[in-house]
Amino acid sequence: MTLQFEHASPHQRVLFGNGNATEALTAEAARLKTQHAMVISSRRYADVAETITQGAKVALRYHDVVEHVPAAAAEAARMAAAFHNADLLVAVGGGSAIGLAKAVALTTGLPIVAVPTGYAGSEATNIWGITADHRKTTGVDDRVLPASVIYDVGLTLSLPVALSIASGLNALAHCIDSLWAPRRHPVNAALATEAIHLLAEGLPAVKANPLSVAGREQMLSGAFLAATAFASAGAGMHHKICHVLGGTFNLPHAQTHAAILPHATAFNAAGAPEAQKRIADALSSADAGTGLANLYEKLDAPRSLGSLGFREDQVPEAVHVILPQIPPSNPRSVDAADLERLLRSAWKGNTP
Repeated sequence: MTLQFEHASPHQRVLFGNGNATEALTAEAARLKTQHAMVISSRRYADVAETITQGAKVALRYHDVVEHVPAAAAEAARMAAAFHNADLLVAVGGGSAIGLAKAVALTTGLPIVAVPTGYAGSEATNIWGITADHRKTTGVDDRVLPASVIYDVGLTLSLPVALSIASGLNALAHCIDSLWAPRRHPVNAALATEAIHLLAEGLPAVKANPLSVAGREQMLSGAFLAATAFASAGAGMHHKICHVLGGTFNLPHAQTHAAILPHATAFNAAGAPEAQKRIADALSSADAGTGLANLYEKLDAPRSLGSLGFREDQVPEAVHVILPQIPPSNPRSVDAADLERLLRSAWKGNTP
């Protein structure tokens, strides 16, 4: 069969450095010719956001950030942006802050400058997600792709080790899911493979020394490549499972990805030998499952959905919601019994 695919590169500026956030943000605000920036950050990052935006013209500092972007939170932020005549959204923090900025941009078209402090990768995608009535809806729209991304490694040094590991494994999930996602092709596979390599080296380095600039650089670079691959390839089975667990059962985003990843990988690897080899090689292991198991052991990574608040009696409901969302292109067919086994194993925290 002749190889045929379409690849669209993101139209955004990426500025990567260490200690560069304030200068870069001032320059980007001036380049975009904005007068009324709405700065979105959680209260945890309020001081950081204020420091790095001191050279921009700020109309509003907004801190009502909620994980999984509830529809009511999105609407409140849109109203605030309109009231203050915002012409720029500056998102400082993790995926929740950037996700809220995307929810505002989705209906307003306002440009976003994203300053991530973790490894969620939302800043590098045109994917949005909003939760309503215990269901998380996601979509693709170029209006939500940040115009600029400022990566300042120094802003990640204070991220607690446990959260750094969970967030890094979320990025690793972007890589692995990209290898069997609906729009997979050689370009995003190459990006994902390099990202796996970077994350597999960076994660243990940060675990050993949270202030390791080299390890943080590897993780931040890997997270960007992972998200770029994911945006191109689309969401596979792993992400469909995690979106339901997060939106319907309000489980923490990064930790849920970490708990599900070994199980989704083990299930699909048998039906995707080329992807399995890429993962194994990037993890310097004989096979993908062993490579992940070894990495998780080094990291003391989150493994159990039960420890995150998911109850075993919720498995049937989760299966019912997830099953219709599994992409038809998944390398293995999936039925309700498969999903039930996978979720029960992840609930216990077993090694698949």
